[in-house]
Amino acid sequence: KPLKSVKLLIIHCVANRCDKPFETENLIACGKAKYGQCSYHYYIRRNGDIIPLLPESVQGVHARHYNHCSLGIVYEGGLDESGKACDTRTPEQKQTLLTLLRSLRYDYPDAEILGHRDLPWVTKECPCFDVKAEGYNDLPPLVLEQ
Repeated sequence: KPLKSVKLLIIHCVANRCDKPFETENLIACGKAKYGQCSYHYYIRRNGDIIPLLPESVQGVHARHYNHCSLGIVYEGGLDESGKACDTRTPEQKQTLLTLLRSLRYDYPDAEILGHRDLPWVTKECPCFDVKAEGYNDLPPLVLEQ
């Protein structure tokens, strides 16, 4: 399904334990098994690598009632070693997320940046950190030298 105008950039966590890797293929397979397609647009691995999963023009399936107007960004982790919700982002993930969000702000300057848990009716802790407190909505867009 084609994506309509992007009004939200929604951050998620995979909700896997931080001491266990969650391979890109597993993330894709989970989305396909549940929804018939990959759920997210970008995946940020523990080492900071960013894996594009869906084209930005394609609607994801990551935020019920908001998929038609949002891009989904998910990071590997979100649970501590005992399986409790926790901000497990590595410094590399934090830097990659910051760079990605600044890049997306260039293309979608009016899009609001939220955590999945900031949406109405969401009861889970995803993405396991306070996106609003990070100040992402005040980020300037990333403009590359030409």
